[in-house]
Amino acid sequence: MGLFGGGGKDWNIIAILHEKKGHYQVNGNRGKGADAEKTRDAAKKHPRTIFWAVFDQKRAFLESGHGKAKENVSSESLDRMERGLATSKTVQTILGLLESGKTEKAAKELEWHD
Repeated sequence: MGLFGGGGKDWNIIAILHEKKGHYQVNGNRGKGADAEKTRDAAKKHPRTIFWAVFDQKRAFLESGHGKAKENVSSESLDRMERGLATSKTVQTILGLLESGKTEKAAKELEWHD
């Protein structure tokens, strides 16, 4: 528990969503306290989520997993997407927006060449 009774969780949840063949979107949400887990769980369960990941406010990786839409990409593409997630320019942009505190939600087309 935090010094003033806060839950202590302040996560940035990233979800890579399948839009159409070869087109993906990065959705980012900042979740705090109990809402952090709810936001993560929503990303996990979203029908178009290919891959999701959770980072703290210092960009430390916390956890990740495959989503329901992983069948929409080849296993090789999924592996490359997973390996390149943390260094993706698009993901870095989204994380920067969330970390700044100016917004709690951000989305952008994934710059991805598969």
